[in-house]
Amino acid sequence: MRPSSESSIAVKTAKPARAPKTKGEQTRMAILDCALEIAGREGLEGLTIGALAERMRMSKSGVISHFGSRESLQIAVLREYQRRFIEQIFLPSLQRPRGLPRLEAMIQGWQGQVSDRLKEGCLFVSGAVEYDDRPGSVRDVLVEVVRAWQQELLRAARQAVEEGHLRADTDPDQLVFELYGVILASHHERRLMGSDHSDERVGKSFKRLIDSYRANQQPGMTKAA
Repeated sequence: MRPSSESSIAVKTAKPARAPKTKGEQTRMAILDCALEIAGREGLEGLTIGALAERMRMSKSGVISHFGSRESLQIAVLREYQRRFIEQIFLPSLQRPRGLPRLEAMIQGWQGQVSDRLKEGCLFVSGAVEYDDRPGSVRDVLVEVVRAWQQELLRAARQAVEEGHLRADTDPDQLVFELYGVILASHHERRLMGSDHSDERVGKSFKRLIDSYRANQQPGMTKAA
C-alpha cells in the first residue's frame, strides 16, 4: 500500500529497505544490526565503539570509518529503529480502516513489539529514560522520532472521532496521552518487574479506555472491562 498524504511519518521516513549492494554497505548494515541489539539490551548510552568493535571482531577505526563518531552511530541506530518500526508496526496498521480499527492496530502492534522484544525493549521508551534531561543531537533525534509516532496516534484518534467511532467531545490529545501511558506501564512491568501478565493488562486497559470514549457512551459512563 502506498502511504497516503495523511501518513506523514511514512512519507518522510518509510522508504523501502534496499538490499545492501557493496561490501561497505553490507558491513554498515551488519554493524547496525549488532548496534541495535546492544542498544536494545544496554541502552543507547551502553552502545560504545569499543563494545561494538569487539562484537563485530573489527577495529575501532573500522567501525568509526562507517559512522564517524559514537554520536553519529547512536543517531543511525535511532533512524534504523524508526525505519523498522514504521515498516513492521505503522505501515501494516494503514491496511485497517480509518479511525478506531487503525488506532487499535497501531497500539496492538506496538504492544506486540514490546512483548516480542523482552530482552531488547523499545528504544522509544528506554531512550526517553536515558535522554529526558540530556541535551544534544541524540536527544533531539529521539524527540523527533517519538513525536512523529505520537502524531500518527493522534491522527488516528482524531479520525476515530470523525468516523463516529468515538464521542464528539473526545479529547484526542488526552486519549493518546493515556494510551501512551498504558504502553509505558507495560514496558516497566515486563522489563523491570518481570511480569507475565502485562499483555493481558494492556488489553484490559485499552478496552476500558476506549469504551469510556465510545460514541454510544454518555460522558462520565464507562462499561465494565
